[in-house]
Formats: sequence, C-alpha cells, structure tokens
Amino acid sequence: MDLAPEPPAEPAAAPRKQPRDTRRQQLIEATIATLAHSGYARMTLAEVTRRAGLSQGLVNFHFDSKERLLTETLLYLAEEYRLNWTQALAAAGPDAAAQLDALLRADFNSAICTPDRLAAWCSFWGEAQSRPIYQERCGANDESYNRTVEAICARLMAEGGYSGDPVRVARVLRNTVEGTWLDMMTMTEAYDRLEAEATVMTCAAMAFPQHFTPKGRII
Repeated sequence: MDLAPEPPAEPAAAPRKQPRDTRRQQLIEATIATLAHSGYARMTLAEVTRRAGLSQGLVNFHFDSKERLLTETLLYLAEEYRLNWTQALAAAGPDAAAQLDALLRADFNSAICTPDRLAAWCSFWGEAQSRPIYQERCGANDESYNRTVEAICARLMAEGGYSGDPVRVARVLRNTVEGTWLDMMTMTEAYDRLEAEATVMTCAAMAFPQHFTPKGRII
C-alpha cells in the first residue's frame, strides 16, 4: 500500500453557515492533511484554509494563530489516539491475551492509521517545539497507556510462566508498533497496515508463545 500523502485537491465550496464545532473540525482535518503534504515548517494558514474551503479569518477566529492551530491539532490527534485504545481495551473483556490483542490491533485501526495521520505524527515528532507541549498536556495519557500494557504483560507472564521483565516486554511491543508506523512512512516500497499488524503480532508471539501466533491471540 502506498502511504505517501496524496497531492492537494481543490476543496468543495463550504456552506456559509456551519456549526462552530464543524468548522473547527474542518480546520483541524485540513491541518493534518497540510502537515502530511507540506511538513511542519512549510505549513501555511493559506493552504489550510484552502483545503478546508474556509476563509483565513475563520482560522484566526477559532485559533488566533498558526502556533495555536498546530497545538490544537496535536492535542486532537493525541485525544483521538487515547480514545481509540481505551475503547478497544474496554471492548476486549477481562482476559489478558484478549486485551493485549485489542491494544495492538488498535494501533492499526483504519480510522487512525492513515497516510495523512502518520505523516502528521512524524511532523510533530520531528519538531522540537511541539515536544514540550505534548509532554505537558498529553504525557499522562502516554503513562497510562504504558502502565496498562505493562500490567497486561505481567498478567500474561504469570499465566504462562514466562520469564523476563514485563516492563521491557511492553517497551519492545510499543517500539515495534512505532517502528512499523515509521516503516510505512519512510520505506520506498512500504508494506501495508495488515502486514504491519502481523509484524507486531509476531513480536507478541515471540514474547508469549502460549497465547499468541503471528495471526494474533490463540483462542
């Protein structure tokens, strides 16, 4: 699957009157697409408004500045990611293997694992000024995710009699997920979401062979 950002397209004319939340969402989605196409440093409000089909005055009305728009877009992506994994975890039930399976698959949910979103995340990761903002506003979310995966790994290790450190196993799984995301953005012939998911499941199978295969948890 080609994960290169799509070239800009001319937006359809937007209705003159739309709910405030709808316009705000349009601008954030347009910012994500602009980051994917142009990168952090070259992003302009003019390109964002063109993609959104709105006036630049509306950007200023909703976000005050380019920096505020970028910050709110980063926070939006972070909250979208948090909701994605917490909802997947809640739907998995109490079984530890089912919970880990759900969390790993959640990272490849087609709603969040898209070319534009991956490219936007890469833009933010590569921009030093965005990191303190993210840590201040979203660091607790990452800690919650990490502690959750570590606790699930500890339960699986106890169930299967596996040796090792659950904190390190959880870190390996997380780094594998992030590595496949980076592969999909940077490789000349990138593999697709399903292959990325299978790669991560292979890592889980190596850590928990009684509970996982490269296809996912053993039912």
